[in-house]
Amino acid sequence: MRIFKSSENQQVNFILVHISLTLMLTISSMKTLVITALCCLVFLSDAKPKKEKWIQLFNGKNLKNWTVKIHHHEVGDNYGNTFRAEDGMIKVRYDQYDHFNERYGHLYFNKPFSNYILRLQYRFTGLWRNDAPIYTERNSGVMFHSQDPRTMQKEQDWPISVEMQFLGVLADGKPRPTGNMCSPGTDVVYQGRIDPRHCINSSSETFENERWITVELIVRGDSLVTHKINGKTVLEYSQPQIGGGVANRYNPALKLDGKLLKSGFIALQSEGQEIDFRNIEILDLSNQ
Repeated sequence: MRIFKSSENQQVNFILVHISLTLMLTISSMKTLVITALCCLVFLSDAKPKKEKWIQLFNGKNLKNWTVKIHHHEVGDNYGNTFRAEDGMIKVRYDQYDHFNERYGHLYFNKPFSNYILRLQYRFTGLWRNDAPIYTERNSGVMFHSQDPRTMQKEQDWPISVEMQFLGVLADGKPRPTGNMCSPGTDVVYQGRIDPRHCINSSSETFENERWITVELIVRGDSLVTHKINGKTVLEYSQPQIGGGVANRYNPALKLDGKLLKSGFIALQSEGQEIDFRNIEILDLSNQ
């Protein structure tokens, strides 16, 4: 048997102490990791995703919180009961009209918005007034970033606004996308430049009439605007601003061409074609 000298004993003891300390530190580190992991699991199990607070703009019963403006009529005059709340829907009807007479109408929600997602469903119904302009057949839309209806002149036809246009198939069966952009009194930047066209077609398919279509309009102030149809992105553009033509007999003091539109009112349109709207709701993105 080998007998260790004193110096050798000290070296062995040092090695044993070093190994012991290393094991203790390793075990301590593992305990810390386990505790940290458990804490993370507890936190994650308690953390719940924030529920999106969608606001219903239409109560399903009446037109409370909405204001009508129809061409040739004062603000608030719902000529011929054009816009009506029935069967949980907002309906556009012309059964009390003797003739159309370019009575383009808009039903405004009373509060302006800036950053939001607007979601609704629409469907075209049977009647189109054939004394309305031909382009209005199976044609409607929702206006946004619009001027306040109380600032519109009695003889102003279209509000200064941007429109998400809704179209339905015609008798000829030709492709007719929906979710397009039209710009009465406004301009937008599309594919890197201000687009001179009044309307820009989306990439959506053509839909049969009498079918409910789900629409989402995502608006980020004066930045990006996105159109979605039945969950699919069909058009994007940016920098909505005052400009362009089409709107007529407005107050010139409001037509400040080049002014970016950061917010405005939302309005449902009537321009000669019967249409139904339902499930009209908005998600305010102001704090996101």
